[in-house]
Amino acid sequence: MGDTVIRVENLGKKYTIGHQGKGYGSFREMLTGRWQKLWSAKPSLAEAYREEFWALQDVNFEVKRGDRLGIIGRNGAGKSTLLKILSRITEPTTGRIAIRGRVASLLEVGTGFHPELTGRENIFLNGVILGMKRREIQRKFDEIVAFAEVEKFLDTPVKHYSSGMYVRLAFAVAAHLDPEILVVDEVLAVGDAAFQKKCLGKMEDVAEKEGRTVLFVSHTMSAIAKLCQQVIWLAQGSIVQGGAPSTVIGQYLLAGAERSGEVYFSETSALDSRCHLKRVCLLTESLEKSSIFDVLKPICLQIEYVLNQKVANLEISLRISNSNGIVVCSSNRSDSIDYPIDKGLHLISIKIPKLFLVPGTYSLSVGIHVPGTEVLGFYEDIMSFEVKETGSPMAIYEGWNYGVVLQIGSGLRRRCSL
Repeated sequence: MGDTVIRVENLGKKYTIGHQGKGYGSFREMLTGRWQKLWSAKPSLAEAYREEFWALQDVNFEVKRGDRLGIIGRNGAGKSTLLKILSRITEPTTGRIAIRGRVASLLEVGTGFHPELTGRENIFLNGVILGMKRREIQRKFDEIVAFAEVEKFLDTPVKHYSSGMYVRLAFAVAAHLDPEILVVDEVLAVGDAAFQKKCLGKMEDVAEKEGRTVLFVSHTMSAIAKLCQQVIWLAQGSIVQGGAPSTVIGQYLLAGAERSGEVYFSETSALDSRCHLKRVCLLTESLEKSSIFDVLKPICLQIEYVLNQKVANLEISLRISNSNGIVVCSSNRSDSIDYPIDKGLHLISIKIPKLFLVPGTYSLSVGIHVPGTEVLGFYEDIMSFEVKETGSPMAIYEGWNYGVVLQIGSGLRRRCSL
């Protein structure tokens, strides 16, 4: 295998799902069907049938020592199933995997620790499971406790921990007990922003400074882009694409987000009963709906929102992120509105100047808030769009990170790129 620490070949995982052969029309039929199942050798009218479901199919990839691999995809794509197979929690149905080294996994809140044992006892238990000797665990013990920030609760059974405390300790144990391969699922979303940043830094150190391998699943594209050198995109149990983060994430955003140039929202999606977003629409200069734009032409944006009562000092903010999940620009009013906005339907129009965004893939988020007071709604990554290079003055620098471009003599032109 050379420097290859994980090799996955033709991997498949099949589950069998039970279904009712016939739905019950009434409570009486349900009782009759259950009674027949218990006392009759003959199948009842509600006899179940079984269906095969492939959670993973024909998955192939390799991971080298010290690599940081990101795995992305929508819910149900097979990401967690893949990690469970790599962590030896479940067996594959077809194919084979070859792994060199100890694997430490952080998959779900509630797994890996015994709820009746204290934090201290669980640290030693996990070390033993990884094949470490007691003195090795003791050498790492203080680092684990300091990283997890649970000193006061170290001798408390972990069943009394909050989900955040649990995840902090679980990650600290997994990252510090010297595994050759660290596998981390979206479970980090439970922690606060500061701890997530701390975890990402630790995973980077584990790979770069200690030469260990990291597999990371997340729905947060900025975290994947920051940490990982390579990304694979899973959909319906198969690999759609693999490669550099910016390329794969860009295609994933384009495929997964709304591409019609227009998206509607129901009132049930509202965070606050006082208001909700109704429609967001992207338009060309000629006011045609689109999700693909010419870098040499402006982009028009319409935001419709509904107020169910008067709200004072309301602001609608816009956030644009690139394919790495990094926010490249945002907008709101420079002067707050200090008077009430009436109940009813409202429309905001925004114009993004030509040559403002570099060619690439972007996602759009919209926020509704009262500045410094409260957030009434936040709609994240609601739609994506693409800016195409069509012969701008900067076309020869395609692929360069040339940041903000200032044009001297005829006003100021900004060009966002991160």
